[in-house]
Amino acid sequence: MKTNKSYTKRLRVTKNGKILARTPGHNHFNAKESGKGRMRRRRWKVLNMSASDRSRFLP
Repeated sequence: MKTNKSYTKRLRVTKNGKILARTPGHNHFNAKESGKGRMRRRRWKVLNMSASDRSRFLP
């Protein structure tokens, strides 16, 4: 099976093997979001993927 390259580009793998993904909801309509909500979205989220998902999304 081919890896899903469009989704792979949105992930980052750390030195210890954790998979990080950017929090969604950054692009527009952020003016009415509270400052706390905007700060919370700046962080990257750790994804817990199964082995089958990992082989599909990571080369």
